[in-house]
Amino acid sequence: MKIIIPMAGRGSRLRPHTLTVPKPLVPVAGKPIVQRLVEDLSASFRDEVEEIAFIIGDFGEQVEKDLMEIAAGLGAKGSVYHQDQPLGTAHAILCAEPSLDGNVIVAFADTLFKADFNFDKNLDGIIWTQRVPDPSAYGVVQLDDEGFITDFVEKPETFVSDMAIVGIYYFSDGNNLKKELRYLLDNDIKDKGEYQLTNALENMKSKGLKFKPGIIDEWLDCGNKKAVVHANQRVLEFNKDQDWVDSSADTDGSIIIQPCFIGKGAKIKNSIIGPHVSIGHNTCIENSVIKNSVIQNDTVVRDAHLVDSMLGNKAEFTGKAMNISLGDYSNFSI
Repeated sequence: MKIIIPMAGRGSRLRPHTLTVPKPLVPVAGKPIVQRLVEDLSASFRDEVEEIAFIIGDFGEQVEKDLMEIAAGLGAKGSVYHQDQPLGTAHAILCAEPSLDGNVIVAFADTLFKADFNFDKNLDGIIWTQRVPDPSAYGVVQLDDEGFITDFVEKPETFVSDMAIVGIYYFSDGNNLKKELRYLLDNDIKDKGEYQLTNALENMKSKGLKFKPGIIDEWLDCGNKKAVVHANQRVLEFNKDQDWVDSSADTDGSIIIQPCFIGKGAKIKNSIIGPHVSIGHNTCIENSVIKNSVIQNDTVVRDAHLVDSMLGNKAEFTGKAMNISLGDYSNFSI
């Protein structure tokens, strides 16, 4: 099995938190979004994960090193490919052309999921979906009476289906996908100005390949600050029986209302933390009340009352009750 992770977008909706790191490396409950994604997929597939290929923009050497470590942590080969222009989902995936063979999972790294990922190897492919109230912003699928996918429609302007494609795909043979992606680019076939994966899927289906939908129990978008804070809450709830407080953290004189993630070397004094708070490594919290928030590494918070907030790495905040989004290396005081 190979896992292909397109993640070249900078995540402008999540600024300022994506000014220094790409969105998939923003942490949720103490781990980067992309790490949680590949760990969940690896745990669901019974065979060995041979390779994890990351398709990125110009994110720098440290990001590439971090991604290689994520792959190595799962016992897989790590590969990095670059997408220099935002030309659509089909173009992004084809950037990893050398890795598109055999069993392949493609998973876009801007969402997290709660699902039972079952892989039926007798199928040509599985497209994971969830019903949504407004399908016009998504690619959707239509089904026949036997549950096979009959049509892929990209962002329908009129209603055809409410089964939205969530961004995870399984292909029994990546070469079939590669062939159709290459056909789109070689013939400059675009939809809404971009090379679309749904067009490649439609071509594969028209040639006799059979796809069925997989069902997502819960779909967690991580596209903006509010969504990341909500995803953090849900991931903590999914695993609320887990001990999320690192043994090296100092919480003396404070109250921790679970579930919360408290990272290595964190120092929390005279504070009430939780529920649904993640505090990164070596972060210091003093005389504060924090609920339903994400605070990253090496940050200092004093005299604060934070709710539904997100603070970056190496930031400093001293203040009063508020809902705030503070980026890396920022200083804020009242």
